[in-house]
Amino acid sequence: MRSILLDRPPPRRRDPGRTLLAVSAERTNWAGNLTYGATRVHTPSSVEELQDLVARTRRIRALGSRHSFSDVADTTGELVSVAELPPRVEVDAAARTVTVAAGLRYGDLAEELHRQGWALHNLGSLPHISVAGAVATATHGSGDGNGNLATAVAGLQLVRADGELVTLRRDEPDFAGAVVALGGLGVVVAVTLDVVPAFDVRQVVYDDLPLDTVAERFDEIFAAAYSVSVFTDWAGTTRSWVKHRVEDGDGWTPDPAWMGARLADGPRNPVPGMPALNCTEQLGVAGPWYDRLPHFRLGFTPSSGEELQSEFLVARDHAVEAFGAVAKLADRIAPVLQVCEVRTVAGDDLWLSSSYGRGVAGLHFTWTKDPEGVRPVLAEIERALAPYDARPHWGKLFTVDPAQVRERYPRLADFRRLRGEYDPDGRFGNAFLHRYLG
Repeated sequence: MRSILLDRPPPRRRDPGRTLLAVSAERTNWAGNLTYGATRVHTPSSVEELQDLVARTRRIRALGSRHSFSDVADTTGELVSVAELPPRVEVDAAARTVTVAAGLRYGDLAEELHRQGWALHNLGSLPHISVAGAVATATHGSGDGNGNLATAVAGLQLVRADGELVTLRRDEPDFAGAVVALGGLGVVVAVTLDVVPAFDVRQVVYDDLPLDTVAERFDEIFAAAYSVSVFTDWAGTTRSWVKHRVEDGDGWTPDPAWMGARLADGPRNPVPGMPALNCTEQLGVAGPWYDRLPHFRLGFTPSSGEELQSEFLVARDHAVEAFGAVAKLADRIAPVLQVCEVRTVAGDDLWLSSSYGRGVAGLHFTWTKDPEGVRPVLAEIERALAPYDARPHWGKLFTVDPAQVRERYPRLADFRRLRGEYDPDGRFGNAFLHRYLG
């Protein structure tokens, strides 16, 4: 096991995909907006090493691929990355599941799954994130009928506070509380996911989608394909990404003029000014699910790389009202915004999921890297969305009063009980959990 002191430049590694902190002299997350309070990151190479580390460390947190913009993974103790555990990918064809190492990136997992003829039901916008980190924060993707990434979890293996390796399965009590756990129950080392037979997707982009049409035909737009996203800069440019799942004998062809928009005549990037080369293939060319469901390609910088992000998820019943409330702030939002994505996610029963108990619409903001300029605008958005009980994405930036956040999760008391059982001394606790979970 290697331990890296974060207050001095670590040695450069040849494989930058293994653990991001190990190749960076900075003590920051991916966006650079957060400096970690920890002074050391451990990278055990075996589960046994991890168990020993957890058992003897007073305060420790698991660190994923550092794509969170909030301090959800931070700690004043020590950090541990599971990226150097053996890259396990074990398909059980009879059970239709795959068990994977927690630190594996979705992009790497997806390529191997597809090679074996299988797929995941959903993927996030970018394939660069780790499986365990995305699951722990209820990170999602898009599609009226698609649950977030955590809904595919059929089992977990984690190291709890006493160093014991515990296996949890979907049919066991409290499992729904352990999946989206924000790192509060232990360090996850393996995740078992549901899989489906591999499938192809055609992706097209529509330019100049009228914002009024989005509000007037919201349900129709987002039900139009397997996955639909609407991108707007709130200053006059609005596009829609439509991802159609290809079935056997499917003769689907895109409408050249859909919902008052025009079929794009070339590839696009959702983020204005960024190259289309960074994005997955468009123009209706059929291709494998893992190379169409994400917006961005694994080998390129996701989004813009210089940004801040926030996201709020509201019940589908209030989606149009919430969209309208944000639209009224367009003049305030546009100067500090790169792009806003609107998308939908199916409901689930995972206690701390932003989709718990209801299907949702997500309003995702990719901001300029200007914290002082973004902060007051973010507060205005939160006030506008407060009547709709918007749940902020755990891994993004938000300033919602912690008491309000707690009120929006009806199973929070049950999660506190579960956390007390797995981590009675608060070994995996941090300031973020204290603020928002109590």
